Amino acid sequence: MDAFLSHLHRYRILLASKSPRRQQLLRQLGVPFELRTDHDGEEVWSHLLDARSVALHLAEAKSIPYLNELKKNDILITADTTVILEDTLLQKPSGRAEAIKMLKQLSGRSHEVITGVCLRKTDQKVTFESITAVTFDHLTKEEICYYTDHFKPYDKAGSYGIQEWIGLIGINHIEGSYFNVMGLPVQRLYQELKRFTGFK
Repeated sequence: MDAFLSHLHRYRILLASKSPRRQQLLRQLGVPFELRTDHDGEEVWSHLLDARSVALHLAEAKSIPYLNELKKNDILITADTTVILEDTLLQKPSGRAEAIKMLKQLSGRSHEVITGVCLRKTDQKVTFESITAVTFDHLTKEEICYYTDHFKPYDKAGSYGIQEWIGLIGINHIEGSYFNVMGLPVQRLYQELKRFTGFK
């Protein structure tokens, strides 16, 4: 076994996320973890907060309800992913009409995907973010409607999943981590966990 993954067995890794993509990516990374979804915090932030700071703010905020439950060897992971189009935050769509509207906005343009991550122990906290630039080709109305109706991306910021059909046919190129766009920058997380646990 990889020496670091063996080292991680000294800890109880807790992933506080309902996102199936984050669960899948952490599992593929080989990190042993237990799922925690007891506290579904409301995603709120001050209107004074810069759009590019929201992901990191929410990642840290999601960790707070679990603080009193952490034990000595626990490491809690929380994360949030946002989509920014020209300084405008594109959140999860409220329904079909808003999803279609967002995808029309993204069509033929570049945007940023920012994932904020918070690592916590009882006496320690680290936060970091990963930014990926994503460029869509022009999407036809038919392509947008087909994707929306078949994949119902209502739980995804910006109304799309890069790993789904829309990503296969529509994304021209990216700059940065592909997995960050899925919701968890696993390469960066692996390195940050090494530092966080003092692995040499």
